Amino acid sequence: QVQLVESGGGLVQAGGSLRLSCVASGRTFRTYVMGWFRQAPGKVREFVAGISRSGDSTYYADSMKGRVTISRDNAKNTVYLQMNSLKPEDTAVYFCAADWNPGIATLEGRYDYWGQGTQVTVSS
Repeated sequence: QVQLVESGGGLVQAGGSLRLSCVASGRTFRTYVMGWFRQAPGKVREFVAGISRSGDSTYYADSMKGRVTISRDNAKNTVYLQMNSLKPEDTAVYFCAADWNPGIATLEGRYDYWGQGTQVTVSS
């Protein structure tokens, strides 16, 4: 069992930046592919970014490509999402998720464990 706890969300003006963190419990963090998803009010949850077990491979959704960077520190059991040039349409609850299977998946059904989410609000 893996428990994930996100932090770093908040209120930011358009054009601003935030760095989200997700800390995982347990000693097996490095065996999971990690992903970030988001869910805006009234919309389905969507993939934002994913990172391989070792951190040497990443994948981004087109919606945020060029404005976000995913990274991980396996020694700290933590995955990060650096978000820059934020827009009001980026307002959502952001979730991190862990996938036991190899390869970066974009479908939420592939992920085994989820955090509770952290709210990001971008004002215009």
